[in-house]
Amino acid sequence: MVAYDFTKVPVIKVVDDVIVQAAKMNASDIHFDPRENDLLVRFRVDGDLKDYTRVPKTFERNLITRIKLLSNMNITENRLPQDGAIKGVIGGLALDMRVSTLPTNEGEKCVIRILDYSRSLSGIEALGFNDTNFEKLKRMIEVPNGIILITGATGSGKSTTVYSILQRLNKPETNIITVEDPIEMNLEGLNQVQVNSEIGLDFATVLRSILRQDPNVILIGEIRDSETAKIAVRASITGHLVLSTIHTNNSLSTIERLLDMNVERYLLSTALTGIISQRLAKMLCPNCRVKVQTDAYQKKVFKTALGMDVDEVYTANEEGCDQCSHGYHGRIAIQEVLVLNDVIRDALNNENLDRDDLRKLVYKGDVITMLQDGLGKVLTGTTSFEEIYRIIDIDDDLEQIKEISIVQEDQTDNQEASQNVEKSKKEDALAPPQITIPSLDSFIVNNPYPGTVKTE
Repeated sequence: MVAYDFTKVPVIKVVDDVIVQAAKMNASDIHFDPRENDLLVRFRVDGDLKDYTRVPKTFERNLITRIKLLSNMNITENRLPQDGAIKGVIGGLALDMRVSTLPTNEGEKCVIRILDYSRSLSGIEALGFNDTNFEKLKRMIEVPNGIILITGATGSGKSTTVYSILQRLNKPETNIITVEDPIEMNLEGLNQVQVNSEIGLDFATVLRSILRQDPNVILIGEIRDSETAKIAVRASITGHLVLSTIHTNNSLSTIERLLDMNVERYLLSTALTGIISQRLAKMLCPNCRVKVQTDAYQKKVFKTALGMDVDEVYTANEEGCDQCSHGYHGRIAIQEVLVLNDVIRDALNNENLDRDDLRKLVYKGDVITMLQDGLGKVLTGTTSFEEIYRIIDIDDDLEQIKEISIVQEDQTDNQEASQNVEKSKKEDALAPPQITIPSLDSFIVNNPYPGTVKTE
């Protein structure tokens, strides 16, 4: 904890120093939490909140007012939530931040989000996709029309992925128009529209106008309601490539959410190109990580999900070092990429298809689930098994893999019986769809993740 002497140091300098220190620590958010006796300042570093300092209650109002002034908020209004932005040079650092205030029973809570564009500007190659998923992503964005959805919870890196894709698509011959709330990153060459619901400029209204602006690529910041979903889908089937985000957990739940939004099945099956689902896991510090033996449960998970016997993996050194925090430094995305095929498109048109049958169709192809991708990154030493266990419901994912494997085995038995009766038929014509268990090579090729080592 850092202590400031507010009787000698002006509030202006305290606010600047807090922001600068948060940026230097690679914090994603700064929380100013009002308490009964003081104001607690916390930094979110690598996904975890860490206490930084406490501000005496007598200086709380002055500090929050200073932040409001920097972000162009109404300093006289403390009964309603407000949003603002801070962009400029503070303490020698060029920073872009989003600010939000919220009235609570103890006073106004304020959160500053520090926007980091370095990963987005580095391109899609820096997003941590394994080789199989990276090839799928490149195929998806090469399609001239259709809708690509990036899904995940708040703070799962969706915006970073979206802007990285836009960077790839941003060419002189392409007209890209975005509608966002708010605009998180200004990109040269893009036409970016800020939603303003107070004057009726919502997503649906802007989208109707965008279609008359001769776009090649459209970005919808977020699909929040049925009307936006329907317009987005219709835009994608009229010759436009549409990118958007939606708050769902995986590919299956994304399809179900769109159907719940009353998007017509025949339109969805035609328009949907692919789904990228992701979550963020903390990365192991390459300087102090330690290798440990896997226990019985971990062996079972690796065997079921990857078909591999794994005896040892890297884990975090809780004591940490001078380059990390308790053994972790930075975060990496754990992804699941689904490219729709003709089988899934036909199934979407079937109103009688239940959830279990749809899940088997989605995951029995070449989809690498988030669990499998996460375990692959455990094998490379990029993250730990404990992190994957924290962000993914492992047991639920394993049950899905087991169910699909059983279906595969039953189909294989039927195939062998058919071959005995009709030996003249070609073997490939009889082969049923197979579940793809990713090999180690699909995860570890040319050491694809930062801070990793090759395994023998």
